Amino acid sequence: MRILFVTQLLPLPLDAGPKVRAYYVLRYLVEAGHDVHLVSFVRPGDTAEHIEALRRLCGSMETVPIVRSRLRDVRDGVRSLWTRTPFLVLRDDLPAMRGAIRRLAGARSFDAIHADQLWMAPYGMQDDLPIGLSVLDQHNAVFQVPRRMAEHHRNPAVRALLHGESARLEAYEREACRRFDRVVWVTDEDRRAVLPPGDDRGPRDAVIPIAADPAARPRIIRSRPFRVTFLGGLHWPPNREGAAWFLERIWPRVAQALPSAVLTVLGRDGANALPRAHEQRRVEVTGYVNDPRPYLADTAVFVVPLKSGAGMRVKILDAWCWGVPVVSTTVGAEGLRAVHDDNLMLADTEEAFADAVIRLARDRRVAGRLADSGRATVERCYDWRKIYTAWDDVYSRPAVPRAERVAQ
Repeated sequence: MRILFVTQLLPLPLDAGPKVRAYYVLRYLVEAGHDVHLVSFVRPGDTAEHIEALRRLCGSMETVPIVRSRLRDVRDGVRSLWTRTPFLVLRDDLPAMRGAIRRLAGARSFDAIHADQLWMAPYGMQDDLPIGLSVLDQHNAVFQVPRRMAEHHRNPAVRALLHGESARLEAYEREACRRFDRVVWVTDEDRRAVLPPGDDRGPRDAVIPIAADPAARPRIIRSRPFRVTFLGGLHWPPNREGAAWFLERIWPRVAQALPSAVLTVLGRDGANALPRAHEQRRVEVTGYVNDPRPYLADTAVFVVPLKSGAGMRVKILDAWCWGVPVVSTTVGAEGLRAVHDDNLMLADTEEAFADAVIRLARDRRVAGRLADSGRATVERCYDWRKIYTAWDDVYSRPAVPRAERVAQ
């Protein structure tokens, strides 16, 4: 099958959950014998090396520059209020991307279009595209991100804006699911959150979790670990919110109990997101790092203190691959086969989270047991070579006639 694969993020390097998802799905489809042609947005930091690696993998590749600015965000925010289209969708619906897709679809025949994430749904919902099968890879129940953030925000005006964006996203996600031939969900929780009760889409739906490559990420040897490590881009609001909560409300308790511990925050935009981090004892904010393994070799506990978000947190899969013990909130571990006191610790209050971190930092036996179980969980349940065979069924069923799909 010839597939036009469109993505909002360049799928390399594998330094964020959406990239991990897109890359291994793309790789599986190619290795399964499909003729896959990639069209991806690119940003100033994307490298020619990664673009060339993807070009070698795919039948062809085309890139479309995406540039963000505060002025454009304000413009699209006003347009969102006027048109009732979610801001997060509007700002990535660009004429250059539409033109690239139309040009490719006009130059050769495609059997399917694969929209990676909700942001790319507008490009797969063009009814006049001469493409038979439309597939949406729904990484998250996106509307839950602003809704959950609103629950914790102190500013009433910001809460109102977040609730408004959440309502627009919820309506848009349901409409997108109605119009695509196939919708692939990362978690069943997300599917139930988006689809109204009783909406049985039958074979048009599939749940395929995000997968990793444990063979490519061997366990890290940790000899004398002393770090408490947070890993994630702080430009993403749920990461920023969670890191700030841990730094301000939990770390002081941990630092007092563990005099030699250091909190290390790895991720893009850390200094801007945590401007007062230097006021805390023994805190290191590195910004983005190409290779986190030297820090992880010193890590006693890997923390995922998220209070909002949706989908699956790939950072936990990564930590399990690396053999590093994890403490997470329930929200942070959503969608994973996470079992408290088996492959990680779950804690949702400040006191419980601090106590779990302190316990694992002090008790190497318990930490090792959790790390071993986490690694086994990835190898058993989240190896892309084993579970992505489920994509065969997604692409084997015939498309629902477009007129019938729109009428449903």
